[in-house]
Amino acid sequence: MPYRAPDQRAVTPQHRGRFPGFDVLAEVHRWDDVTAGVVLARLAPTTDLSFFTLAENGALSALMDLLFAQDGDPRVPVVAMIDARLAAGETDGWHYDDMPGDAEAWRRTLGALDDEAQERAGAPFARVDAQRQTGIVQRVQDLGRDGHSWHGLPAQHVWSLWTRYGCAAFYSHPWAWNEMGYPGPAYPRGFKNIGIDAREPFEVADRAGRDPVRTARRAEQAHQEDARQLGRGTGQQP
Repeated sequence: MPYRAPDQRAVTPQHRGRFPGFDVLAEVHRWDDVTAGVVLARLAPTTDLSFFTLAENGALSALMDLLFAQDGDPRVPVVAMIDARLAAGETDGWHYDDMPGDAEAWRRTLGALDDEAQERAGAPFARVDAQRQTGIVQRVQDLGRDGHSWHGLPAQHVWSLWTRYGCAAFYSHPWAWNEMGYPGPAYPRGFKNIGIDAREPFEVADRAGRDPVRTARRAEQAHQEDARQLGRGTGQQP
């Protein structure tokens, strides 16, 4: 079974979380060996690039940090997990008929991010400031919502590609589970306390005690308005 360092207890992305002290891996000894091995291996994926080029890695790293608000360490290694997945050919098993296969789609869309950043700011996507990155990415989402294309690809499906792979990586990681209080695999341990506010002995109460969806919705609306204002201020469409 892969080793877990002593300082990797109750870790959350950027040390943020609503469940103080919760450590899903404290229960790892109750999981079957195969499950434990798979989950623990996510703590230290290889940092060597197997699929992306250095330029693509730079654009993808900036994109994923932006999408998941990973503006400091510890970070969930989203990029390394996506890279390993594509190198192994582990796609979703389907793709939209107006999009190329996922491997090519990733290369084209990351190249398009760099192209647009060069047009707007004279630098690759990874080297422009966070506000410009936000404006570029927000434009993809806005175009997709309106049914338009972006750099020759349907923007809605570009957005789907980025978020599908990003979310699959981020939310499969035990640090993300700590952040949201997810207790991990139920097999073979199981659960005995079922019901609202009926926690297992290893679970932790939410420190905030409020619905996070409303807060997240307000934050998303504020981000969208910021991106629109930035687009107007720079003479660019958001």
